[in-house]
Amino acid sequence: MLAHWRLIEADLHSEYGIDLDADDRAVLRCRSWRWLEVRITGLLSADTRLYRALAPEPELPGVPGMPPQ
Repeated sequence: MLAHWRLIEADLHSEYGIDLDADDRAVLRCRSWRWLEVRITGLLSADTRLYRALAPEPELPGVPGMPPQ
């Protein structure tokens, strides 16, 4: 998941208002890893950049031998 850190940063800002490039870095220093983990995990429960990057491709129902419509 850390390979998608830029998406995580953008989503933390848009979803929770946490700007990692600003004064919020001080907030992160006084918070636990669990606090950050809960928020990142929460990004996977919403329609976020991170969710879309990690979500599996939806399966297209179809008849064998026929192209999808």
